Amino acid sequence: MAKSLKVSIIGGGMITNDLLLPSIYHLQRTGIVEEISVCALNSTPLRALEENEELKQAFPGQQFKPYPNTSEPPDKNFPDLFREVLAGMPPRQAVVIALPDQLHYMAVKEALKNNQHMLCVKPLVLKYNQAIEIEKEALEKGLFIGVEYHKRFDRRSLMARRNYELGHFGEFVMGEAKMIEPYFYRSSNFQNWFTCDNTDPFVYVGCHYVDLVHFITGLKPVAVSVEGVKGKFPNGNEGYMWATGRVTYENGAILSVTDGLGYPDEAAGSNEQCLTMFCEGEGKSGLIGHDDQFRGVEYSFMDGIGCAGSVFNYVNPDFYRLVPWQGEGYKPTGYGFDSVAASIQTIHKIENEIEGMPQEDALERRKDLMREVDKKGIIATPANSSVNELVTEAARLSILNDGRKARIIHGKDARAELV
Repeated sequence: MAKSLKVSIIGGGMITNDLLLPSIYHLQRTGIVEEISVCALNSTPLRALEENEELKQAFPGQQFKPYPNTSEPPDKNFPDLFREVLAGMPPRQAVVIALPDQLHYMAVKEALKNNQHMLCVKPLVLKYNQAIEIEKEALEKGLFIGVEYHKRFDRRSLMARRNYELGHFGEFVMGEAKMIEPYFYRSSNFQNWFTCDNTDPFVYVGCHYVDLVHFITGLKPVAVSVEGVKGKFPNGNEGYMWATGRVTYENGAILSVTDGLGYPDEAAGSNEQCLTMFCEGEGKSGLIGHDDQFRGVEYSFMDGIGCAGSVFNYVNPDFYRLVPWQGEGYKPTGYGFDSVAASIQTIHKIENEIEGMPQEDALERRKDLMREVDKKGIIATPANSSVNELVTEAARLSILNDGRKARIIHGKDARAELV
């Protein structure tokens, strides 16, 4: 009988509520996952997860262990509790890192210290050298790390990758992408960490499309320039509310990326996102066009239950939805769930395949299985996606220097530097 995994989610915010916890609840149903813990800075988000009526309806009887306990006062913080949670786990289980971008490196290193496999929300880290350091340490210990670039699992992305590999489009030369998240993000916990010194919309959500272009084409970026528009959050903190970037690739191709926290809450879509890529071949051109905010479904609700309470909605059925199934409650479906499940199932496969092996043989087998995932390139890992950290590093250099171009140097001494 296959051995189930204990899973600890570090971070109890929006992505845990909207995708991670329900996905892992379903994996618990199917026997992949055994025990689930969620650790947050304080009890407030944990209480919200426990009281979430949609989760209760979809996953009747399923619960997680909260750290801290939800009886703790909401204003009492436990910044180091996650370290105790990780230290208390048996080795080689699954840790899900769902913290603000600038905390990923610290949390990933702590999980590696405690010999844990991982799934980390994107971007893995903000520095290329940190990504390489993590890649080497994880391989040395035989610990798998998946990075949650879920657009790789969208069927349209997989179709585009296959057709590009077969030469049906020609070579990418010019494109544009857009991801504008809802305005209400400004009133969420974002206002406590999404500040100018930490991140910006290009790094936070634009990275999805930068990763996707590399995923589809295999082309490496060689230069980045990003400019931002600052604004104030309700609590007075200053952040980049909008950003626009330009990525140049090794073949001379250019991708423009526009991002922001400003899609109107009253509008019909939950956000705006799209990708257009023009390609050239011999005497012909090709096109990849993904209007990702229009998925062919329109709902008009009797009450405002759509995104931010809107009534008429362009509904995305492809990323993540709860739908009826043969079992109790509802099940998650979509490429968001597929992405989470792929990493957790990979960890489950690795651990069950080496069950009963001598320690040295088991370590070598884990390494082999990790290399297979790296080479396949569907699940993002430190080994196959660290080009994103170079882009992130270049983007931060650029936006903090008023849009100056930063070049990316690949190879042994890979780095980003201002031009």
